[in-house]
Amino acid sequence: MSTSTQRSAHALVHRTCPLCEAKCGISVEVDRSVQQVVTIRGDREDPFSGGFLCPKAYGLKGLHEDPDRLQRPLRRDGSSWREIGWDEAFDLVTSRLQAIRSAHGPDAIGTYLGNPNAHDGFAGLYTPGFQRALGTRWRFSATSVDQLPKAMSSCLMFGSPAYLPVPDVDRTDFLLVLGANPMTSNGSLMTAADMPGRLEALRKRGGTLVVVDPRRSETARIADRHLAIRPGSDAFFLFSLVHVLFEEGLTRLGRLEPMTNGVDAVRALARELPPERTAAATGIAPDDVRRLARELAAAERAACYGRIGTCTQEFGTLASWLVDVVNVLTGNLDRPGGVMWPRSPAGAATDRPARRAALPYARWRSRVRGLPEFGGELPVAALSEEIDTAGEKRIRALVCIAGNPMLSTPNGARLGKALASLDFMVSIDIYRNETTRFADVILPPTGHLERGNFDFFFHALMVRQSVKWTPPVFEKPAGAMHQWEILRELTARLSGATTEAVDEAMLQHFLGAAVGPGTACPDVTSEEARRALGDVAGPERLIDLRLRAGPWGDRFVAAPAADGQPRLSLATLRAAEHGIDLGPIAPRLPNLLATESGKIELAPPLLVEDVARLRAALDARSAGDDLVLVGRRHLRSNNSWMHNVEALAKGPERCTLLVNPHDATRLGLADGGRARVRSRVGEVTAPVVVSDEIRPGVVSLPHGFGHDADGAQLAVAHRHAGVNSNLLADETLIDALSGNAVLNGIPVEVSAA
Repeated sequence: MSTSTQRSAHALVHRTCPLCEAKCGISVEVDRSVQQVVTIRGDREDPFSGGFLCPKAYGLKGLHEDPDRLQRPLRRDGSSWREIGWDEAFDLVTSRLQAIRSAHGPDAIGTYLGNPNAHDGFAGLYTPGFQRALGTRWRFSATSVDQLPKAMSSCLMFGSPAYLPVPDVDRTDFLLVLGANPMTSNGSLMTAADMPGRLEALRKRGGTLVVVDPRRSETARIADRHLAIRPGSDAFFLFSLVHVLFEEGLTRLGRLEPMTNGVDAVRALARELPPERTAAATGIAPDDVRRLARELAAAERAACYGRIGTCTQEFGTLASWLVDVVNVLTGNLDRPGGVMWPRSPAGAATDRPARRAALPYARWRSRVRGLPEFGGELPVAALSEEIDTAGEKRIRALVCIAGNPMLSTPNGARLGKALASLDFMVSIDIYRNETTRFADVILPPTGHLERGNFDFFFHALMVRQSVKWTPPVFEKPAGAMHQWEILRELTARLSGATTEAVDEAMLQHFLGAAVGPGTACPDVTSEEARRALGDVAGPERLIDLRLRAGPWGDRFVAAPAADGQPRLSLATLRAAEHGIDLGPIAPRLPNLLATESGKIELAPPLLVEDVARLRAALDARSAGDDLVLVGRRHLRSNNSWMHNVEALAKGPERCTLLVNPHDATRLGLADGGRARVRSRVGEVTAPVVVSDEIRPGVVSLPHGFGHDADGAQLAVAHRHAGVNSNLLADETLIDALSGNAVLNGIPVEVSAA
């Protein structure tokens, strides 16, 4: 083949990287003659990421070409597996689930949704219908080992679990970061491509970055100041910060004052928690707390941001709430340079939501421990006991969708025994991994490069509003199915309907919210919208509808761009292959609020009542020599599902136990040696790295490792197995209010191995 012919066979596909929350634009070069990826690089013309790329994006090539990635449905035969056809697989799954439901009721079936579901917008449209078709209330997800406390506090304060304020990092003068490491995570519940560049820009314009974290993380290393807090004490620290704001007259609600309830109640709660009283619990000197409060109050524009470290702890909901209490009291909520709510281009066109009359909380509880439901889900810390505890109402079948709870939820050893005891299990997953090896049937969807995507969830978290369509790089292979197609087929069969009927019901539902009287398109009839959308069923038609009825939508009318902004439709997005910049975040209050009062509820009763539990724990916190375990994240990793890519897994061993020199000396540990780490529920042995980047009294293991399970088919991950830190996570340790698992601050004993 000539050089010119080779060049002509190459093509560039511009899309969004789906591997983390940053949503960087990528350009995938492919050789059409052999249907292979040549290279992946940052898309310099992407208005959101500007060509920035982290190492994970290169892993897309490895994921696509991974020989361990499943291509056909697998059925278990004893200890072996065999490939089967899709019809046989669907028949088996449907018949077994229906039989269990008929014999024991719909709650005999549980579902678990893993983290990758948030990165597949097409499948996300079909998941709720599938769960309704099952009829079960026993729904679990990665939410309750991640951001459940933030969703709950946002719902209580602002009226919806989706109202997650995002730091306006591009315009802030002072950024306070608690329990987060955006230099590694690229932002979390904060979609921010090129976070290193954004933080560098903050410093260059004279801004200040302060990091509160038990470890001198990658973000703390570049900060103006690092406060090494004791794990799990963020709520004490934040309350003392609030105390100083009130005590020194530093509160300045400004325009928020007439739309805020509960300021005096918060003042009363904080009165008993000055920094002098909380210092023993937090490890942070009172002078440091007072200085920080004054700096926050004095900054023209400031943002307080807390993430996974503030959520996955004993007082996660209180800590998440207090982060936004600080933002409100300093007048930095809903203002440029503070924390704001981005608009989703496929979301509501107006800021006048229905007022919430009832909190979606504790409408039912788990069977064994009585843990509360929130937003239709139960805490995943209850999953094992709901399977292995005897009783007619126990879970007998599980549907696991793109999740690996064996490595991501508490007490993996107990969960493994529970999964082995199920009457039936089906997994929708691209791998036979530590969890799916327990399934009776594995249904593998297409890979990332074989499907299109639209990021519903992350558009609402962008630090600068932007929108982009992600086309597939390769055609769907013959005989393969997208995840949304798998879910649609199962929904139809479980409902006794056709896939056409499922699509029609979904279209009618979305049309009812988008066109006609009282909607964003009041003069458009359902029939007119249908004609404009076309007859091709599936997620793209639904996305087109939501874009056209969204805040930048064309409202089904051909109209020129206004104020420099295009009128969105799916056709508009397809034509803008690098994406469209929609401008900076703008204020949205008071209209956005969906609380019953229509105001910010600064002191919700549920949270106020939980403060008594916090106070009771204060005196029990002391320095001592007790050790606690925290997690950590690496730039080249994302939970458990990217460890089978050689390009990302190679290099120095990353699953190591980080130990402070003081603790290493008293425990007899040596750098490069091995340590035994034991908790109430489990034990692991890991290589030791001695470093002063971790504070005394704290040890750290990254999560998502432990790839040495029999029956898994992950060759690369097995060579870099590491240890499963969640074997140490105790399922009885939870944030009592939300039920979120405690994954930071786990009491452990450490000794030389």
